[in-house]
Amino acid sequence: MLTRPRRPFGLAALVVLTVVLLTACGQSANAGRKGSGSAGGRNPDELVFAAVPSENAQSLQQAYQPLLTLLQKATGKPIRFQSATSYSSAIEAQRAGKADFVQYGPFSLVTAQHSGVKVTPIAAETVAKGTPPGYHSYGITRPGSGINSIADFRGKKICFVDENSTSGYLYPSAGLINAGIDPVKDVTQVIAGGHDASALSVLNGQCDAGFAQESMIDTTLPARGQLKPGQLSVVWKSDLIPGSPIGISDDLAPDLKAKIINAFPNANIDYMNANGICTPACAHLGEINGWGYATVDNAFYDGVRNVCRTTHAKQCAGQS
Repeated sequence: MLTRPRRPFGLAALVVLTVVLLTACGQSANAGRKGSGSAGGRNPDELVFAAVPSENAQSLQQAYQPLLTLLQKATGKPIRFQSATSYSSAIEAQRAGKADFVQYGPFSLVTAQHSGVKVTPIAAETVAKGTPPGYHSYGITRPGSGINSIADFRGKKICFVDENSTSGYLYPSAGLINAGIDPVKDVTQVIAGGHDASALSVLNGQCDAGFAQESMIDTTLPARGQLKPGQLSVVWKSDLIPGSPIGISDDLAPDLKAKIINAFPNANIDYMNANGICTPACAHLGEINGWGYATVDNAFYDGVRNVCRTTHAKQCAGQS
């Protein structure tokens, strides 16, 4: 799983329509997807919410279940959850109309838009009430490795998460470039496939250093008993990355989109606990163990587009 040296910087196969997003593939995957479709937009009988796990967790749907319940109440439609196998498969699912809204990473949203997917960000995950939606990427290594900063990554085997990952690829690549290191030529890239896999591969010595989302290092792996204090050192921290957005398909019927968008001010643990949506009470929401969602617009992700200009990533095609 962790032995794939990377080809030149860019997405290996974005337009892979054969990549299977839906775990129940084939005709059954579209059961309940019939509905009115006209110049007024799609109005399927069933909506599909897709997400890409940042860890190899079996409980991804459970993490999103309160949000799905809220959206079901708001739209009056059943919501089917699908765990995407990769950011590429999530992008292609929304392009093909197999997913109506997707929990993207910031970079994968920009990638989707620049590849022609008609999608608009409407809300982003936030860790705590009143805080702007955002997070950081960490550069990590083992204590005693001799790596003390990102400048020491040159010539080393480096774990990345996914070529469409914001905190696991795009921002780390920009960090390397800013340190005078070519992220393709000057390091040996290994694509781990998940934030947890990247961190654990560094911990286990499969990579000299690597990158992962801060919550994976600070909370998730310690809570799972897979990382103890002092086992990994953080030697680099990115600028604040805009929070991971939910992108809604532009071709949905306007009244249906309005119902979905208007539900998100209530997509937080305070409202859900007070209104019986969480039973038992929610301690957190979503995969980042956050408070809820904040409303965002497309301009909120201009910082990601600026990093695209720094890295010249192929996924950012069309960016000037």
